[in-house]
Amino acid sequence: MLMLACFGLSRIVQAVVPPPDGGYPGGNTAEGTNAQLNLTNGIFNTAVGFLSLQSTTTGSFNTATGAGTLLVNSADGNTAMGAGALLSNTTGDRNTANGTVALFNNTTGDSNTAGGWQALLQNTTGARNTASGRATLTSNTTGFENTATGAVALQNNTSGNDNTATGFAALNGNIAGALNTATGVGALASSTGDLNIALGFGAGANLPTGNNNIYVGNIGVAAEANIIRVGTEVAVVDPFGVMHPAHTATYIAGLSEAEAIGGDTVFVTSEGKLGTVSVLSSARFKQDVNSMDNVSEALFSLKPITFRYKKELDPKGTLQFGLIAEDVVKVAPDLVKRDRDGKLQTVRYDQVNAMLLNEFLKEHRKVQQQLATIAVLKEKMDTVLARLKKQDSKIERVSAQVKVTRAVGQTASNNP
Repeated sequence: MLMLACFGLSRIVQAVVPPPDGGYPGGNTAEGTNAQLNLTNGIFNTAVGFLSLQSTTTGSFNTATGAGTLLVNSADGNTAMGAGALLSNTTGDRNTANGTVALFNNTTGDSNTAGGWQALLQNTTGARNTASGRATLTSNTTGFENTATGAVALQNNTSGNDNTATGFAALNGNIAGALNTATGVGALASSTGDLNIALGFGAGANLPTGNNNIYVGNIGVAAEANIIRVGTEVAVVDPFGVMHPAHTATYIAGLSEAEAIGGDTVFVTSEGKLGTVSVLSSARFKQDVNSMDNVSEALFSLKPITFRYKKELDPKGTLQFGLIAEDVVKVAPDLVKRDRDGKLQTVRYDQVNAMLLNEFLKEHRKVQQQLATIAVLKEKMDTVLARLKKQDSKIERVSAQVKVTRAVGQTASNNP
C-alpha cells in the first residue's frame, strides 16, 4: 500500500497483456516443462525452465532459472540460475549458483555461492564455499570455507579448507592444502601446502610444496618452509615466463629513530636475508682457521677522520667518525666492502674490532712478559741487596773489632 501511495492512488495501473499464467498456491511460480512438477507443501518457490525444481515437494524459498536447475532438490533457500545449476542438490540449503552447471554435483553441501561457468562444478558435500569466476573451485568436492575469485582460481582444490584465492589462476594447483591466502594473478599457482600467504603477481608461484611461508612480490623457492620473502633479490623468471626485475632499495616508515629497548641489531646478507647474528663464532661454521698474528698491524696504517655525509644522504649533517674506504683498501683490501656494481662502498668496521682485539691481546702479552721479567729482576735485586746487607753487617762487626783492638793496643802502650 505504501508503494502504491508513492505512485498515487489515482494512477491507472495497466495490466500486462496477455495476462500471466500462474496462480499456484503458496506463492509459487512455475514456467516450463515439468517445472515444480511434484510440489506439495513448499512455498514461495520460483521455477523457470525445463525440469527446474522438478523433485521439490516441501522445499521453500527456492529460485531456479534454467533447464534442469535444482532438478532433484528437496531443501530450502537455494537459488540457481543457468542450465544445470545445482542440478544434483538434494538436501543442501542456502546455496546460490549463477552460471551454467555451477554447483552441478552438489548434493548436501550448504551455504555455497558459485558465480560463473562450472564454478564449484564437482562440489558434493563441501559447505560455505564462495566461487566467483569461470571454473573457480571447479574440482572441489568436500572442501569447505574456501573463497575463490578469478577465473580458474582454486580450480583443482578437492578437499582443502579455508583457502582464499583472489586473481586469475591463484592457488590453481592446490588440492588438499588448507589455510592458504593468495592475492594476485598466478599467486601460489602451483602450491599444495598449508598456511602459505602470497601477495602480488606470481607471488609464491615457484612453491609446489612447502608450508607456512609468506611471499610479497616474490615467486618463492621450491619446498621451503617457515620463510618470509619480500621483494625480489635478483631478476628471475616465474613459471609463467614473466621476468621479475630485482628490487634495489627498501623504505619502511616508522623505524628511523624509533626506540627498541633491549632489541638486537639487525643484519642483512648479500642475498637480502635478515638476522640478528652477523658473525657465527662456533668452530662448526669455519674452515681454514689460522692465527691473526701480525695481520692486524695494518691498523697502524689507517687514518681515522671526522666527516659529515652529503646532504642527500644525511640532511641533518650529523658529525661522523670513521675511515675512507679508498685509504683502507690500499693497506687492507679485505677490510672494505663493494656494492653490486663493484664500487667501493664501506669499511667492515666489525672486522676492525676483531683486529683491535688482536692488537690489544698482543700488547697485553708483552706487558705480562715485561711484568714477569721485572718480577724476576726484582727477586734477583732483593737477593743481592740481602747479600750486601749481610756483608755490611759483617763489615760493621769487623770494624767494631778493629776499633776495640786498636783501643786495647793504645791502652797497653800508654801503660808499660
